[in-house]
Amino acid sequence: MAKEILDVLVEMRAKGEPYAVATVVETVGSVSAKTGSKAVIDHDGRVVAGWVGGGCAESTTCEEALKCIETGDTSVIDIDLDDEMLGAGMPCGGSMRVYVEPVLPKPTLWIMGHGRVAECLCQMGDLMGLNVVVNDPIVDWERYPSATRLITDDIEYDQLTPKSGDYVVIATQHKGDHESMKKALNSDAKYIALIASRKRSGLVLDYLREQGFSEADIDRVMAPAGLDLGARSPEEIALCVMSEIVLTRRQGTGMRMREKLRLEKAGKTKAEEK
Repeated sequence: MAKEILDVLVEMRAKGEPYAVATVVETVGSVSAKTGSKAVIDHDGRVVAGWVGGGCAESTTCEEALKCIETGDTSVIDIDLDDEMLGAGMPCGGSMRVYVEPVLPKPTLWIMGHGRVAECLCQMGDLMGLNVVVNDPIVDWERYPSATRLITDDIEYDQLTPKSGDYVVIATQHKGDHESMKKALNSDAKYIALIASRKRSGLVLDYLREQGFSEADIDRVMAPAGLDLGARSPEEIALCVMSEIVLTRRQGTGMRMREKLRLEKAGKTKAEEK
């Protein structure tokens, strides 16, 4: 990979922007790019570094890159250049195979508060491939070694700035949970959860209504947070919340895998009978 591509990759990662890397993995016949040629394609579908060929090859690759960035899936595309018309009216006469790999920034898990549940969420979030930001005046690196960032000077929660793909879990143990929830709802966070009792959750939601938030806004709040796994310990509570985050992130069904398999088999049987 050319040095300039490496430089661009570092810059793109630092910006936290999604992009794709396209690599020519096979060529047949007369093509302008060679096996191993690479290009970096940004989220607007532009080649910002490298090269995988011009004309049809570039446009086709960029279109596929945009699809991969949107879905998060890799792709292998076959490009037939035999029909590409050049200025002289002659086809290129070859074909190529290109591997397109999207590189998406890690979502961030924002944990508001401290305590054993917050500690477990921090560790689990890191294991799930999330950046973890913990916001609380008394947190330290000894208890939150897996965190990407610790915020200890944000009493007004002004530094709670989640992006659209981020997750917010408020575990402040009643201390400012209603105020931090207001900040979270004013963002585009993908998932907002409140770890609290049913009674406290109701009080916070009522407060949000009094503050003028719509029912659509309030419906974004997972309160109480997590899936019903019968949790009792702080570790189990953290697992319930993290399970709900994974469910949201991967768009799962929440079903037991055994039951899902049974339904799939039943569906196949009915289809075969028809």
